[in-house]
Amino acid sequence: MKTRLLLAMGLLASTAATASTYPLTVTDMDGNTQTINKEPQHIILQDGRDILTLALLDRDDPFKRVVAWNNLPKKQDTQTWDVLKGRWPKATKIVDMGFNDQGQVNLESVLAQKPDLMIAQLRAKPALQQSGVLGTLQNLHIPVVFLDYELHPAQNTAPSVTLLGKVLNRESQARAYTDFYQQKFARITQGVAQVKEKPTVFIEPIAGNSDNCCFTHSHNGWGGLVEAVGGKNIGSELLPGNAGFVALEKIIAMKPDVYIMTGSKRPNANVLPFGYGVQPEEVKATFQTLLKRTGLAQIEPVKQGRVYGVYHHFYNHPYNIIGMEILTKDLYPQQFADLKPNADFRTIVKNFTTLPDNAIDLSYPDNQ
Repeated sequence: MKTRLLLAMGLLASTAATASTYPLTVTDMDGNTQTINKEPQHIILQDGRDILTLALLDRDDPFKRVVAWNNLPKKQDTQTWDVLKGRWPKATKIVDMGFNDQGQVNLESVLAQKPDLMIAQLRAKPALQQSGVLGTLQNLHIPVVFLDYELHPAQNTAPSVTLLGKVLNRESQARAYTDFYQQKFARITQGVAQVKEKPTVFIEPIAGNSDNCCFTHSHNGWGGLVEAVGGKNIGSELLPGNAGFVALEKIIAMKPDVYIMTGSKRPNANVLPFGYGVQPEEVKATFQTLLKRTGLAQIEPVKQGRVYGVYHHFYNHPYNIIGMEILTKDLYPQQFADLKPNADFRTIVKNFTTLPDNAIDLSYPDNQ
């Protein structure tokens, strides 16, 4: 009995040591200092995909504090939306504010929910400023905390989770995940450092979403993840901005070693349908159709069979470590044969969330 009592006291002391104390002053990923007067209970999610960050922190119910959000899963990843609303039906009743990258938002309906915090992605800051949303929230003394998983994904993902853990009084949950994340990332960086010849890569996000080839990312997003695992990203060399289209002739001329396409289950059936509950045969059929687009047969990795696919949304939330593991296996199949991204994804789901452990097809060819 004495041993159990001491153990219980130790656990209580540990919990108290990691509890946030309010008012709390933090520096967000934009370098701004924000003061949080009390533990937030009414949150706006500018980017609805951040619900998967909250799934790591408010594990029993990531929606419990959310009063308004931009429901991007419903628009861009219908399989994940089905899982979320099946697990937490209340999600269907939360105000969808319809925020887009141009800053259009029904702010009146959002403010009616009496929010005490907005969580926003750093890439959206210009739109929030131009639309007046940021100024309105500041005038109402509603703090806006910027996270970043997209502009500098490898550098800013773990610090963003740590930051939000502090803000929401979930530091121990955040630390548990970031420890796992950093361990996996260290394995990648240490291994890549031993590889002398780094491959040139072209990555096509949301392959099939447009009739034109070829859309890509620069140093951010999927391009940033390619660079994080040592790849030479063609989009980083050719694009003046964060994203855009590159001429097929340019890709052919630059002779990439690897070609990668991303996708998720969307209303557009031409996109690679990676995600929860998708059958491998469905992914394979779409994959083969995309390879038959005009001109792709002239790209060197298409000739050599070094074309891969990956679930698109492993680039814009904290599970991007799985995206990096898949990229690493695609770029260095011999050196990283021991990496098991599917197994690591299931570890995240089982150990750090209460999301359903549904079968999910993450990549093609199979990177078990």
